[in-house]
Amino acid sequence: MLARGTGIIKEFRARGQALAAMTTYTLESTAAICRAAERAATPVIIQAGSGSFAAVGLELLAVSALSAARRSPIAIGVHLDHSARPDEIRACMELGYTSVMVDGSHLSYDDNVALTLSVVEEAHAAGVWVEAELGAIAGDEDASVDAEATGETDPGQAADFAERTGVDALAVAVGNVHGITDRPVHLDMARLRAIAAVTGLPLVLHGASGTGDGDLLEAVASGVAKVNFNTELRRAHVKALAQGLAVDGDDIRRMQQRSIDAMAAVAYEKITLLSGRPTVEGGLTAGGEGSETG
Repeated sequence: MLARGTGIIKEFRARGQALAAMTTYTLESTAAICRAAERAATPVIIQAGSGSFAAVGLELLAVSALSAARRSPIAIGVHLDHSARPDEIRACMELGYTSVMVDGSHLSYDDNVALTLSVVEEAHAAGVWVEAELGAIAGDEDASVDAEATGETDPGQAADFAERTGVDALAVAVGNVHGITDRPVHLDMARLRAIAAVTGLPLVLHGASGTGDGDLLEAVASGVAKVNFNTELRRAHVKALAQGLAVDGDDIRRMQQRSIDAMAAVAYEKITLLSGRPTVEGGLTAGGEGSETG
């Protein structure tokens, strides 16, 4: 069931919960994310950015994610992560993505507003919701580096940005970094609460891998409604493959299953942590506002 519209993210926000958004690079990643969502009986977002498309191309990875979402009994969003390219954003919308992230955080403030507004207008006309970023989130979303947080989001500017762009969700910089770093990460919860209060938007936390459960739950209570995970799934994938080499030889099928199992375990842990629904019996019904049967 392909989840369209902002109904699910708004529902999670209203309950003081958050959607887990997991990055996919391969068919195994996509299968693992769907398996975890189905086990938890809780909606999830499958997402990919430009880095995810580098090896196999945009259409192959995108179509496989959309197909998996449509076949699932759970409402699943398919999201474009971190793109500053209108052509790439448009291509994903045309394929059927349910949401896109336009990242103008590297631009001047006025240019970020202009780029975001142009994407919002086109996306909303197509029934697609939009995430934007204000305040640069340090690090590399596709590879762990020892990044240091810089450029925190200003609440007053965030309020102006939300009003001028009409964006649906806002990724913020509050001490978070992409990837896992040896440097201590301290989330500015007071800043998060202030941004949530003045914008009224569901907030998005990037760089959640490696952040303690307590900090994640406090961030959700402070206004975060979507939390991105990449590094922990990526590392589970690589570790499973490395361990499998010693026992599976060249049996690709066993290696695939090993990696899917490993990533699904990580994804399930994150989904249930953020949703507060640790069992299938307590799971969220997949339907509701903004969903369709694909």
